[in-house]
Amino acid sequence: MKLLRFGDLGQERPGIIDTQGRIRDLSSVVDDINGDVLSGQGLAAIRSCNIDDLPLAPEGARMGSCIARVGNFIAIGLNFADHAAESGMAIPDEPILFNKAPSCLSGPDDTVLIPTGAQKTDWEVELAIVIGKAASYVDEADALDHVAGYCVCNDVSERAYQLERGGTWTKGKGCPTFGPLGPWLVTPDDIENIDNLAMTLDVNGERVQNGSTKTMIFKVPFLVSYVSQFMRLEPGDVITTGTPPGVGMGMTPPRFLKAGDTMRVEIEGLGVQNQTVAAN
Repeated sequence: MKLLRFGDLGQERPGIIDTQGRIRDLSSVVDDINGDVLSGQGLAAIRSCNIDDLPLAPEGARMGSCIARVGNFIAIGLNFADHAAESGMAIPDEPILFNKAPSCLSGPDDTVLIPTGAQKTDWEVELAIVIGKAASYVDEADALDHVAGYCVCNDVSERAYQLERGGTWTKGKGCPTFGPLGPWLVTPDDIENIDNLAMTLDVNGERVQNGSTKTMIFKVPFLVSYVSQFMRLEPGDVITTGTPPGVGMGMTPPRFLKAGDTMRVEIEGLGVQNQTVAAN
């Protein structure tokens, strides 16, 4: 299944993609696409309904973040060996964890805002894991039982805040609009091999990132298990899993986003994001 949320900001409705690629309104089946729905009974209700009997969404409706009310928005740093190399950083022995603020969530095609005074705003195409069942001290062998699905994340980052202001990476990761998710949450049964999905990101029509989930250092089951050792993951929580090479910080000379730039962000089978950049 491909689940989503559509409508004006703050008024999104739950939806699903039908066999014709159209958005159907799920409001008569579930209240939203959130942790309560993803924890089991809601997904069962969606699976049991006749999708073709549901009303179509309005043509051209805005797409919101595919998940509502995220509690934990956890990110994994330097999870691709070639990205670590371009960043001049050592491959970590254990996953690097940091937080993105839940308030940074935005729709896949919403405008990305450069923070006031920022100088080094960057892009990162990432695979995001969405939790469907509470996870605490989960064994790696059981970890996938706790996953509701996957989606595209653009882990937008202000590098000066992240790396030059002291403290944790969180400073450069949680600004408003820095967490576009979607367009869809794709359930695991609709993905042939999560470990071999093409990942690309274009800036102003130029391909800058061209990678694959097959080069992730720490894979999905390990990451879910690992994060669950340090916190209780709840249904609807998101873990975004790192980026392949091609970020602006790693270019010679470095290249960063400016107002008017466009980004096209895609992961095979998970959909496409299209964003325009603007000054805050």
